[in-house]
Amino acid sequence: MKIPMHYIYIVECSDKTLYVGYTNDLERRVLQHNSSNKGARYTKFRRPVILKYSETFGTKSEAQKREAEIKRWRREQKLALIQ
Repeated sequence: MKIPMHYIYIVECSDKTLYVGYTNDLERRVLQHNSSNKGARYTKFRRPVILKYSETFGTKSEAQKREAEIKRWRREQKLALIQ
């Protein structure tokens, strides 16, 4: 049985802003941000986006807690994490 994975990610938009999100399918989600109406409203108008960072978690709860933490960070902190 395949164990479901959960991810948080940071993408850089075409205007150099950063977007933090959660997903259980990282590849599909980045594709959605770039080509689908299912991408976030924020990124829809800032395409293309480039995946800059991701973390993997065993549970949705852990991933969403980390996502919330990173979303509260200043841009400089997010850039330091990407580095």
